[in-house]
Amino acid sequence: MAAGLKTVIFLAFVLAAGFLLVILSCALWGNWLPLFVALTFLLAPLPNSVCARCSRADDISPEYNSAYVDFGRFLTGMLVMTGFALPVLLAHSALIQPAAAWMSIAGGGLVYGTILVYSGWFGGGHDDDF
Repeated sequence: MAAGLKTVIFLAFVLAAGFLLVILSCALWGNWLPLFVALTFLLAPLPNSVCARCSRADDISPEYNSAYVDFGRFLTGMLVMTGFALPVLLAHSALIQPAAAWMSIAGGGLVYGTILVYSGWFGGGHDDDF
């Protein structure tokens, strides 16, 4: 129980640091466009969880279908790459400062990494889900 609590506290600290970097990348230069990066990283795990739920065998279809899982991974990859590419695109088009882009990428990476670690650690997945 103590190890789980320490893990949750550490993940909460990393998540707060990630959001702090994203918000600072917006506030320091007075441009709130990098906030879309946090939105894409927050939405990135959703296709995996929804599509994994749809792929399980149920009363209607007794067999497992991996097409849903593959589509969910495709959408998640698209959202993650959007999260990394959007600040670079905004900095290239001079809509935000390059330092804001790097802060936004680092903060978004911390946020997405925290979500991945939390869902992997506490998701309750079984070995036969793969």
